[in-house]
Amino acid sequence: MKIAVCISHVPDTTSKINFTEGDTKFDTNGVQFVINPNDEFGLTRAMWFKEKQGATVHVLNVGGPETEPTLRKALAIGADEAIRVNTAPTDGFSVAKQLAHVIAEGGYDLVIGGRESIDYNGGMVPGMIAKLNDANFVNTCIGLEIEGNTATAVREIDGGKETIKTSLPLVIGGQKGLVEESDLRIPNMRGIMQARSKPLHVKEAVDSQAETRSVQFEKPAPRGAVKLVDNVDDLINLLHNEAKVI
Repeated sequence: MKIAVCISHVPDTTSKINFTEGDTKFDTNGVQFVINPNDEFGLTRAMWFKEKQGATVHVLNVGGPETEPTLRKALAIGADEAIRVNTAPTDGFSVAKQLAHVIAEGGYDLVIGGRESIDYNGGMVPGMIAKLNDANFVNTCIGLEIEGNTATAVREIDGGKETIKTSLPLVIGGQKGLVEESDLRIPNMRGIMQARSKPLHVKEAVDSQAETRSVQFEKPAPRGAVKLVDNVDDLINLLHNEAKVI
């Protein structure tokens, strides 16, 4: 079985976010980038298939040279090869088109992407890849088993879970639950050393036109001042006379 894991290069959630050029560009200075958490759950599940069923695992990314440390981390976790499409990820459709082209060329049986990335939260790329490559698709996937050409997937739905049987080729949008958080892997020294010699291929982008663009960014409003109240009478008075909610 040949597996492609789509990797997004995203800012760490602890990073301080700023914008430049009149709030039209994201400022990358001082920002630590990581593997998108939803993609990391998918990569860990792919490693399980590699170890238990002898699968081959490739990691794919759309981006410039700055994303290669993130791909090397995925190789250190255990992926066999990495492929970077050398173009800026301008919007969800253009990213999906670039990845779909690489996936079609590679003949992958299973494509694992994150349900969404934590930077733009578009939640569209895995579904678009499936459509472009005429593959089956399961979103919000929290469980996956494969036997032969048949996949059994569990996905999260409103109020519960749904179990689906389908055939390969398959694209999933994975999330927390696909593996346990305790199963996520930290690269060890041996993995880091091996990652240096694993193939990282750079492919030029196919023609694609962005369907959307970011016009301007705006930070959330700062939190207001907090007033501490140490007794119930004062709290009731403030709610009644100041906040006027009772």
